[in-house]
Amino acid sequence: MTATESTEEVELQKLYTDFATEHLNPLWTQLGDLMPQQPNPKAVPHVWRWDVLYPLAQRAGDLVPVGRGGERRAIALANPGLGGAPYASPTLWAAIQYLGPKEVAPEHRHSQNAFRFVVEGEGVWTVVNGDPVAMRRGDFLLTPGWNFHGHHNETDEPMAWIDGLDIPFVHYTDTSFFEFGSEQVTDPATPRISRSERLWAHPGLRPLSGLDDLPNSPIAAYRWEHTDAALREQLLLEDEGQPATVEPGHAAVRYTNPTTGGDVMSTIRAEFHRLRAGAWTRPRREVGSSVWQVFEGDGEVVIDGREQRIAKGDLFVVPSWAKWSLRSDDGFDLFRFSDQPIFERLNQSRVFVEEGEE
Repeated sequence: MTATESTEEVELQKLYTDFATEHLNPLWTQLGDLMPQQPNPKAVPHVWRWDVLYPLAQRAGDLVPVGRGGERRAIALANPGLGGAPYASPTLWAAIQYLGPKEVAPEHRHSQNAFRFVVEGEGVWTVVNGDPVAMRRGDFLLTPGWNFHGHHNETDEPMAWIDGLDIPFVHYTDTSFFEFGSEQVTDPATPRISRSERLWAHPGLRPLSGLDDLPNSPIAAYRWEHTDAALREQLLLEDEGQPATVEPGHAAVRYTNPTTGGDVMSTIRAEFHRLRAGAWTRPRREVGSSVWQVFEGDGEVVIDGREQRIAKGDLFVVPSWAKWSLRSDDGFDLFRFSDQPIFERLNQSRVFVEEGEE
């Protein structure tokens, strides 16, 4: 090394030291990490087994009270790739929530958008801004951000369901607000149909008292009987030769906001998928992540080449740009939620679907 080269090396090292002192980072040393050629998520594909989750929730029910402070007996799915953070993906939070006999979860509200999906059981009402909403198997229930909500179990049996929220996204953007509400629910009534459903849940009909578009759906509950009927009719139309399904043997619906026709919430998309016996989906990749729960039946999910058996209640996460597909055995029903609305609004959404046959 010449004297000139030695002097330049010393100056270069001093430059980097001064960068560090002033809390600066040169792009040329980090380009590959900051701008990879395709998404390189830290989150990894993972399956959580219902036959493991539910007994753990039962044990928590015996040992951990529900009350002010902890607020909810909710057990979050922690993606193994995210260093112990209680997140299913960098943008999505999912948990199993367990409410014991005659228990009440106190009311509160928060910036985060939330929903509940019920795999089995009934007897709990969630009260959203004073509107009691019955929770039953297959129902998809909304609690958009900044709505007071609490839960009460009117039965002698426990009940569990999954919660989905955009907690990681709100936490990352430093936009979280939280407020405690009533110790008890504001309306302990147990109607079969909520007030919001009586006003809004009529296909193709919109009340003239609600003509303003809303960022989140005003429907508190999307009932299983309607979801089931929509999927069943898609498959029947396919049998009649109509182009009604996503692909052969694969029916799917998206839950929508009746005031806009868009997603139910500004940060969360929700869908339900049904596969006939022996059906499979074409492999695909998507920007953004999704969490799935098996509602009924069993089969396989293939994520980035790894096959895993999944059955009723199991949950799994698909990280951004991971290649995934589904295969059904004797029939397969799955609930899915994702962060797609975020990336569509940011004009960063991208989807790739492989063509051809299996």
